[in-house]
Amino acid sequence: MILAIILLIVALLAVVSVFRQVKFKNYFALGFSALAALSFGFFSVMTIVCELTSAGICA
Repeated sequence: MILAIILLIVALLAVVSVFRQVKFKNYFALGFSALAALSFGFFSVMTIVCELTSAGICA
């Protein structure tokens, strides 16, 4: 569960970075920030779901 919390914090920081890069119009960094937010967000949500439930996707 600690891993899910750490991944969620990193995903939230990546989302903040997405908004900052939109403001600075730095599209290369925006792409990496968006990719990091999506990947870390997905893994954090799926880790939390698998820890709390016995979903079929977690097997």
